[in-house]
Amino acid sequence: MPARELVVLGTASQAPTRHRSHNGYLLRWDREGLLFDPGEGTQRQLLFAGVASSAVTRICLTHFHGDHCLGVPGVVQRLSLDKVAHPVVAHYPASGAHWFARLRYATAFHEVAELREEPVADDGPVATGAFGTLSVRRLDHPVESFGYRLDEPDGRRMLPERLAAAGVTGPAVSRLARDGSIEVGGRTVRLDDVSAPRPGQSFAFVMDTRLCAGVEELAAGVDMLVIESTFLHPDADLAHSFGHLTAREAAEVAARAGVGTLVLTHFSQRYRDPLAFAAEAAEVFDGPVVVAADLMRIPVPPRRRR
Repeated sequence: MPARELVVLGTASQAPTRHRSHNGYLLRWDREGLLFDPGEGTQRQLLFAGVASSAVTRICLTHFHGDHCLGVPGVVQRLSLDKVAHPVVAHYPASGAHWFARLRYATAFHEVAELREEPVADDGPVATGAFGTLSVRRLDHPVESFGYRLDEPDGRRMLPERLAAAGVTGPAVSRLARDGSIEVGGRTVRLDDVSAPRPGQSFAFVMDTRLCAGVEELAAGVDMLVIESTFLHPDADLAHSFGHLTAREAAEVAARAGVGTLVLTHFSQRYRDPLAFAAEAAEVFDGPVVVAADLMRIPVPPRRRR
């Protein structure tokens, strides 16, 4: 199983269809499991995907429209039913705290799992740790909405041939990585001498929004961009009136931002052919385009050398 992958749980927009469940996306990122926008049916979709509730470490809501949050009650209660031992952190727009309270305690249940609420009020970092930095940017939708971005810090990758030439072996490699330099055979070996820069990976999640500065900032240079493309471009006026993007607009963002892999999702039920979204995006973006489907698994692409 890849250490970093996107598990797609649902890809519909306002109304689910026979083939698409409401939104739901689990980003596996090493030991973290970030569950984005769990819509109605997410608990069951997790079962179909073979993902245990214990895989979830964070719940990240972009906004409080039903297709992005009506799965919260089932997920929260399942955490306690399964006696998940680690704390789970919930991020959501602070202006919707009353909605989250209703979702969290929608029915009576025996609360065992620890759910920590960390509402989001402004642009900026919301969490940091070994996984990197999770940050948010405000989007443009009829209700307050935030997009999320995860950035791994840059690091170094060891070069075996240079390590061997410098006589650095075994536990000395770890000491060198930790301390930055070590003494070997009476001379100093520096980390820069035996390694090369390793750019950190990055991921962005952009849901319901019109084009705005936040979209561009979230997408800038990421390895994977998951972004709504509710409409096709002939319906751009309709998209904008409801606060959404078209597939062409999403792809134009990806092209401007230098995105690695573009993942399109959140499709209106008015469209029958998912390939139309890929075709529209390919007209303006020449990188890999994935039209998300329920229960699809998408590996986070390898780090790019920048």
